[in-house]
Amino acid sequence: MVTWNNLDTLASFQELSKVERVNLVEAMSGENGADRVKNYSVPMAGGFSYNYAAKQVDDKVLAALVKLAEEAQLAEKFEALYNGEVINTGEKRLVLHHMTRGQLGDAVTADGVDKRSFYVEQQERIADFANKVHSGEITNAAGEKFTTVVQIGIGGSDLGPRAMYLALENWAKKNGKFKMEAKFISNVDPDDAAAVLNSTDVAHSIFVLVSKSGTTLETLTNESFVKDALKKAGLDPSKHMIAVTSETSPLAKSDDYLAAFFMDDYIGGRFSSTSAVGGAVLSLAFGPDVFAQFLEGAAAEDQLSANKDVLKNPEMLDALIGVYERIVLGYPATAVLPYSQALSRFPAHLQQLDMESNGKSVNRFGEPVDYPTGPVIFGEPGTNGQHSFYQLLHQGTDIVPLQFVGFKNSQIGTDVVIQDSTSQQKLCANVAAQIVAFACGKSDENRNKNFEGGRPSSIIIGEQVNPQSLGALLAHFENKIMFQGFLWNVNSFDQEGVQLGKVLAKRVLAHETDGALKVFSDLLNI
Repeated sequence: MVTWNNLDTLASFQELSKVERVNLVEAMSGENGADRVKNYSVPMAGGFSYNYAAKQVDDKVLAALVKLAEEAQLAEKFEALYNGEVINTGEKRLVLHHMTRGQLGDAVTADGVDKRSFYVEQQERIADFANKVHSGEITNAAGEKFTTVVQIGIGGSDLGPRAMYLALENWAKKNGKFKMEAKFISNVDPDDAAAVLNSTDVAHSIFVLVSKSGTTLETLTNESFVKDALKKAGLDPSKHMIAVTSETSPLAKSDDYLAAFFMDDYIGGRFSSTSAVGGAVLSLAFGPDVFAQFLEGAAAEDQLSANKDVLKNPEMLDALIGVYERIVLGYPATAVLPYSQALSRFPAHLQQLDMESNGKSVNRFGEPVDYPTGPVIFGEPGTNGQHSFYQLLHQGTDIVPLQFVGFKNSQIGTDVVIQDSTSQQKLCANVAAQIVAFACGKSDENRNKNFEGGRPSSIIIGEQVNPQSLGALLAHFENKIMFQGFLWNVNSFDQEGVQLGKVLAKRVLAHETDGALKVFSDLLNI
């Protein structure tokens, strides 16, 4: 039986706090550094490996982290989660996003339904619909094929699927898997929807409305925007729209949609890329077989996350090191730095995934915690980031841990040799150089040119961004964040912090304001 305790009450955490700090400059210099790079590595799914050689850990720190994982019952808590215990205490719900891509443990029944069967059924329904669209069996009113899919959502209904689509778009084109262009409308700013619609052939477009409740204000506002555009083009919106929603929502059985595909309350928006939320748009864009490969990659990484051996569990190890950096070493942020343009929106997705999950100041029982929880997450693809915020990372007053992602091969394969190396080789050279530069620094009598080093980083190294590797990468971060929530003893699966602003916005629109809220409303001409 698992027990839930605050991190600072655990004896192993107190031991960890007393372990001698690692001098990263010394650890990563010379042959010591070479040995660490070879030894401090864990295989992942999808052709990846997680290398933590440049993290501020050694065998003593790792031994303490293993003890912490055991006392905090990380493996047991994950097992309880995938076997259907109520882990989301805030909303009194199961947490089942892992089951959208596989079944790690026992069958889980909720609402009288076997949940794995339910998710498989939805995947199959989406696959059937996508195949009919691609074959021309389902067409627009004029009998013409649809060529574009537009997702209407916000938060997890947008960030995850958008990041996944952009990650696979060039791969799909290169490998003959590109079926339909995908576009996304999320911001309630009318310029967002207008810009997308102005560049879209709406007569040949399917619009995917994503709203679990069927009442999400921003999403329904954008739906009305789209419906208005379709009507002005002389088109019947019901022939151009599908819904991804819950079975109990008003959208589920509405004649306003070509079809409805279902999700449930056991999958949070930020964890929904492997559910129907990501499944509909990705299956339409690339085909159901590509989406299935994406799920396979995620499922394979989930299997590794269930390993009770911490040093063979890349997600658990990454989580433990991250919590050590946040609480013991006192680092306030983490930079996610993918050296692949395909992952241009992956850091934005991780911002929500991490900060919405673990940006909490009370524990699972609603009691204040006395230690820092989730870090600030930010990032940008390399090498663009190098010319943006790396100055602060190298020489700023705060140490920011870094999480690199690098790939040996590009997606498209088009390249050029300049000064005896390809662009891909130059990209990889930059990430290797940055890891060592951050760790080891460079001494210079001119303080402006001096680099102290000691800046920790890890790198996830893969062969190429493809459906399976992308699924594995996504699952890695989902599970890392889950384990960190277990360690901090917070509920990583609710998001009360996004609600207050929405409530006040409704008051503003109803002109039920006073004080500062009224004055700001007047300034904005509401």
